[in-house]
Amino acid sequence: MRKASLAVLIVIAGVAGAVGPAGAQTKVGSTLGTFLRIEPGARGAALGNAGSALPGGIESVYYNTGALGLLEGPAAAYSHADWFAGISHDYVALSLPAGGLGNVFMSVTALNSGEIAVRTVELPEGTGVNYTVSNVALGLGYGRRITERFAAGIQANYVTEKIWNTSERTATFNLGALYRLSDAGARLGFSLSNIGTRARFTGRDLNFTYDPDPDSYGDNSALPGEQATDSFPLPGIFRLGLSWPVVFSEKNRLLLLADGLHPNDNSESLNLGAEWTLQEMFALRAGYQTLFQTDSQLGLTFGFGVKGKLGGNHYRFDYAWAGHEYLDDTHRLTMVVEF
Repeated sequence: MRKASLAVLIVIAGVAGAVGPAGAQTKVGSTLGTFLRIEPGARGAALGNAGSALPGGIESVYYNTGALGLLEGPAAAYSHADWFAGISHDYVALSLPAGGLGNVFMSVTALNSGEIAVRTVELPEGTGVNYTVSNVALGLGYGRRITERFAAGIQANYVTEKIWNTSERTATFNLGALYRLSDAGARLGFSLSNIGTRARFTGRDLNFTYDPDPDSYGDNSALPGEQATDSFPLPGIFRLGLSWPVVFSEKNRLLLLADGLHPNDNSESLNLGAEWTLQEMFALRAGYQTLFQTDSQLGLTFGFGVKGKLGGNHYRFDYAWAGHEYLDDTHRLTMVVEF
């Protein structure tokens, strides 16, 4: 127990160091695929997105692919979020045992703007034409328990973003591991998400015609051309976290979580969460996200979960609310089935 406590102090010191003072320039808005940063699961979102050491559950895989190694049977999850300005975010995940060799994982993430009117200076009320913005990520992962205390996983993602007739396509990778610090269930987690190459937008909306010599008559004044966009990196992020259970009784316990985050396009921050579980059926959750982040617009989170069993399958319904300083508050709903 003394060794476990020392390990916890080391982790806390590491997390505190990860969220030290940041520079004035945060590179916000300098990456592609930022929809990959929208945390899909309502359980993790209600816990302030402190999920890299979150024990158990298919929804933990988003934060740390190492959680794949801890799953003990088939599971499926569906999440829906009403995002800002009428944008919808949907997430479907499925995990299956791989014959005693670990677990395989598949996921689909979709972000859709709905129809948006095309407006011009001459027609500010709309031209009568609509366009959409749609982003999709397809994930395939594998994880296994290496030892009784250590689990690791990896996931590959195919990502595409489309704005009307312009799009980009790229691939990313997620890596993660979980280590159980004590027999009581304290865990250390660390993960790297959205590792990939730079990408750029292409498409016919970038095409145009031009006149190479406007003062010359009789030449071709409508030569085809194409604008080239810059290439941008993906929203990579490193997470280091700790989960610490506090057991009051067999069916009454508290889970405390802390995550230090180091993104490549923003300053470092700290996420905190707490989950109180009663009678193995009800859970109340609260958290605070992006603590210490420069110009953070996020903060408090709340939520709850209800568990049940029907026909041998375990069901869980989760809800999460997250506040925003300037934009609308967000709401997430998640349904999990463990077969």
